Amino acid sequence: MERWRGRVALVTGASVGIGAAIAVELVRCGMKVVGCARDVGKIQKLAAECQSAGHPGVLVPYKCDLTKEEDILSMFAAIKQQHKGVDVCINNAGLGLPAPLLNGKTSSWRTMMDLNVLALCICTREAYQSMKARNVDDGHIININSLCGHQVFPVAELHIYNATKFAVTALTEGLRQELRAENTRIRATSISPGLVDTEFISRLYSDNPEKNTSIYSEYKSLKAIDVVGAVTYALSAPPHVQVCNFLLFFRCDLSITLFKVR
Repeated sequence: MERWRGRVALVTGASVGIGAAIAVELVRCGMKVVGCARDVGKIQKLAAECQSAGHPGVLVPYKCDLTKEEDILSMFAAIKQQHKGVDVCINNAGLGLPAPLLNGKTSSWRTMMDLNVLALCICTREAYQSMKARNVDDGHIININSLCGHQVFPVAELHIYNATKFAVTALTEGLRQELRAENTRIRATSISPGLVDTEFISRLYSDNPEKNTSIYSEYKSLKAIDVVGAVTYALSAPPHVQVCNFLLFFRCDLSITLFKVR
């Protein structure tokens, strides 16, 4: 991670859970991290904690509603003005709402599509354009995906969420192909964890706390730090190696990594 010291990373959804853990780790590694979320207060608290811990990097909070393209474009403009641009983009923000295909609310479907798919695409485009404009040829775009992007689980509440994560799988591979066609060494990685001990399930079943408790008691969950390890591993890979896909299961010995040599 030494080569990333002093460089700029954008982490979306950085206020809690996986995003917060990634942001803190990159700051610990000496990066300048722009962490965005709608609840910027939590990121401000994380930034103060990073400073108190004496981490060599810095966490810069930025308030952004990723379901609004104008907010995303304003954020990238601010990053350009204040930090020159983005070298690493980690598309972590995502949301699952209990909205089955047969009787779910259209508004819930649209929210998931806007955040999980369109926001990811817009951030990817703007990050690439930022790198290209500055002749950055070793940047990295990482999408925090899910095992739901590889298998449809028999949980009706998650089927639209499933669809958004299948889209992330396709988009990450499409991005890899487009980057290769552009003859750039900017890399693309998809990281797909299973159940992680974060606020995701409590938000999904906010009206049914017992369901939340039963899921975590029934399954052994990953920790956010497990996903952080996958992120730093991908970023640390030699320039001629692209870590395309991580599938993170509940047992470390079942983890699968797929490589492609540039």
